[in-house]
Amino acid sequence: MAVNVSVRSPNPRMNALSHRETEALSLVEIIDLKWLLAGEGLHLHVERLQKDPVYARGILGAAAESPNQALRAVAGRVRKLLHLDEA
Repeated sequence: MAVNVSVRSPNPRMNALSHRETEALSLVEIIDLKWLLAGEGLHLHVERLQKDPVYARGILGAAAESPNQALRAVAGRVRKLLHLDEA
């Protein structure tokens, strides 16, 4: 006998992330990028990445050309986080 159980949250926003949590997750992605780039011999300046779009595009472009699939993937996520695909 199969029983169908549907669980609905009374508050659909209950699982939504706060702005602070979203910023923290973004920083985790950037730190992942920093360490993966370090493994390739490249230095990443975190604050400059966040504030200088020209620098960000350059470093993310270098990451995109890496043979390291994990580095390419995190670079793509960071590019989206920094809204660099829109320009």
